[in-house]
Amino acid sequence: MRTSTTDPISGADVKNPEGKPFVVEGKGDNALKIYFESEDNKKAYLEIQTEHPGEDFKTNLNNPV
Repeated sequence: MRTSTTDPISGADVKNPEGKPFVVEGKGDNALKIYFESEDNKKAYLEIQTEHPGEDFKTNLNNPV
């Protein structure tokens, strides 16, 4: 598992990540553990919609012309 201590919402480095909120994206050796400065930042991250081509046909982030 890989680990990121850069909060993707604030862009700040999470010093001493023990006890800080985190999520794990993916599985196995390719999983990524992402730490956050706060629960609010974790919640904001989890609310970001993403597309999963070939898996998720409900969310479409395409910007039609």
